[in-house]
Amino acid sequence: MITIKAFKGYRPKDDLVEKIASVPYDVINKSEAQQLAEGNPHSFLHITRSEIDLPDDTDVYSQSVYDKARTNFLDFVDKGWLTQDSEDRLYLYRQVMGDHAQTGILALSSITDYFENRIKKHEFTRPVKEQDRINNMKTAGIHPGPVFLTYKHVDEINAWVKRFTEDNEAVNDFVADDGIRHSLWAVTDHTEIHQLVTLFKEKVPASYIADGHHRAASSAKVGKALANENQNHSGEESYNYFLSVLFPDHEMKILDYNRLIADLNGISDEDFLVAIAEDFEVGLVGVDAYKPESARCFGLYINKQWYKLKAKPHSYDEADPIDTLDISTISNHILAKHLGIKDQRTDKRIDFVGGIRGLSELEKRVDSGQWKLAIVMHPVSIQQLIDIADSGQVMPPKSTWFEPKLRSGLVVHRFA
Repeated sequence: MITIKAFKGYRPKDDLVEKIASVPYDVINKSEAQQLAEGNPHSFLHITRSEIDLPDDTDVYSQSVYDKARTNFLDFVDKGWLTQDSEDRLYLYRQVMGDHAQTGILALSSITDYFENRIKKHEFTRPVKEQDRINNMKTAGIHPGPVFLTYKHVDEINAWVKRFTEDNEAVNDFVADDGIRHSLWAVTDHTEIHQLVTLFKEKVPASYIADGHHRAASSAKVGKALANENQNHSGEESYNYFLSVLFPDHEMKILDYNRLIADLNGISDEDFLVAIAEDFEVGLVGVDAYKPESARCFGLYINKQWYKLKAKPHSYDEADPIDTLDISTISNHILAKHLGIKDQRTDKRIDFVGGIRGLSELEKRVDSGQWKLAIVMHPVSIQQLIDIADSGQVMPPKSTWFEPKLRSGLVVHRFA
């Protein structure tokens, strides 16, 4: 069963919360981080993307970047911009995007649960990105952003969260510049904390990483390394846990995660459309953007024209949780078969665009001439993610895009 733990979080002063809370480090590049933090010394990006405060030619993986993250965090604390709660707490974190709302429990999760696979994974991590997070966390001594977890919803937990949020005022409540509302409640009563911790221990057999595989893996490895270095290790130290938010599965929202392809691997446009017709029904839509309305359907944008692709039955296996994924159909029957793209994690002829950016972003990038075509996916379902994680398998790279994204800096866990 799943262990969650209350802790003394570092949180922004009430009048600074909107200035401090930032988008996650891994959804923007350095240039975008610089733009977002410009004129805002309080932005948490000074901690999660601390390279923006160093010379432009600084290697983002250099020790100076990690040292700067620690310096900036300590500076935020010294100035009183971030202050530590006086007692252990759990937190409830609600996000509202349009008509979609999701409320999660912000707590510490156990690295033992991670290593013993009660926190389940659905994708591989990249060593260079994992090492980056290890260096960042170990140097700064903090978990700056939470791992996004989900779990199979439990009626008693749903009722507990509903009652608590209705009976108590949020300690923070604001609308970010992207229109998403963020609300945070602090659970301070020891009896209430015990009730929620017990519900997870008795009712939740596993949690699932939705977003943040690198953060989870790095947190677990840092914790294990610190345990090995500590001759008086007891298992209760803060490094035995990592920062997380756990959302019930029925509140999760997954968007499409789309592909841009740089070239046709020497095939003409006409031959390419003929070739993919072996495995797809290909229909011309025209200049109006096409968004797939169901699984097995895909949008293709090439030469300023949209096509609808419908997978033929032989192109997928419904009995195989991986092969039945739409991205597997595209990977096997277009990317690998015709374009020679066999490893999407390393091939530079492919790029990935989250569905939150819209189809117009795909059109713009293809029309610029930098990319040859775009492929639009239907979103993976949360049940597919759970089934694959339970089976011990992993999804193809960049299969899921979760929205809304968790803001960093609302609650920080300091473990060293």
